[in-house]
Amino acid sequence: MASGMVSKCPSTNNNLFFCISSSVSSNKSTSLRPTSLNSDFHGFRIVLPHVQRKLTFASSSPIQMMSLCIGKAQRWWAKGIQQNMKEISCAQDLANSLINAGDQLVIVDFFSPGCGGCKALHPKICQFAEMNPDVQFLQVNHEEHKSMCYSLNVHVLPFFRLYRGAHGRLCSFSCTNSTIKKFKDALAKHTTERCSLGPTKGLEESELLALAANKDLSFKYTPKPLLVEPEPAPAADKKVPLPSTSNKESKEKTLVTAGRS
Repeated sequence: MASGMVSKCPSTNNNLFFCISSSVSSNKSTSLRPTSLNSDFHGFRIVLPHVQRKLTFASSSPIQMMSLCIGKAQRWWAKGIQQNMKEISCAQDLANSLINAGDQLVIVDFFSPGCGGCKALHPKICQFAEMNPDVQFLQVNHEEHKSMCYSLNVHVLPFFRLYRGAHGRLCSFSCTNSTIKKFKDALAKHTTERCSLGPTKGLEESELLALAANKDLSFKYTPKPLLVEPEPAPAADKKVPLPSTSNKESKEKTLVTAGRS
């Protein structure tokens, strides 16, 4: 019986070589017929041409392309967006957007792509934005900004916060389609025309400090110096004038003389 063994040999000129050797048992001979490569490999090397394989990138894969299409279809929060709606990119963007809003009412909408209540409520929020072009709607994706939402004490979705001018934060609440009246009432209450008598406040001092203390965020904030009112100077002790005895003596003398006369 003949047993064959294939081993890889050193290659040159970008060709691939395989060495095929055969061991023949005693008193028997083995012959190999030529193959389609026109070479009889009685212990010699077979020279195979270098085959260039075409690489297939993952981006061109049908499965990958399908997943990309599904990912785009799942971006429901990008549908129906109005001109006065904006998605927040970071904590600094949120703080700057509130400051730059001036006296305009700003509604911060905290949502998550996997939140069914957020998805169901989104079309109505877009309708409110269309009906109230003077109100700014800021969208905060909880999935992308979990650390920021944690610092802002947002633990339930969907969640809304309203800010305006020098008043700063007006109210906070959570609502769904069944409790949409809560959103309508807040919108009607705070959309009345008014002018702030001071600079725009934006985020609360406690919120700014919490964001600055969060190491996961690249948010910088310098606390405002506290204004210490000067204490009033202690009042000087007023001396109460004592009644003089000379007046009493003069009165007594006049009375005595008046009695004698």
